[in-house]
Amino acid sequence: MQTVVKKWFRDEDFGFLDNKGGPDIMVRKADLVDCQFLKVGASVEFECHPDKQGLIAKKVKLSNQKNSNGHNTGNRNTKVFRFGVMT
Repeated sequence: MQTVVKKWFRDEDFGFLDNKGGPDIMVRKADLVDCQFLKVGASVEFECHPDKQGLIAKKVKLSNQKNSNGHNTGNRNTKVFRFGVMT
């Protein structure tokens, strides 16, 4: 599955992923792949598993999405520079 990070409690080592109108999906630091924490708004890919407490995300990793220009944006909030017209 793919979604965005809704909340992350760095001091608690867990957070929640957006479930598009359903109950949030819990994610623990131990289930992160190649990262130590998540930033709110970051796009992630994961496996979703039911648990007695609700839905739990496993094998969570940052998505490497490509923008419309074909460049890999990863998890960065980059702005595209556009040349302007000087008058």
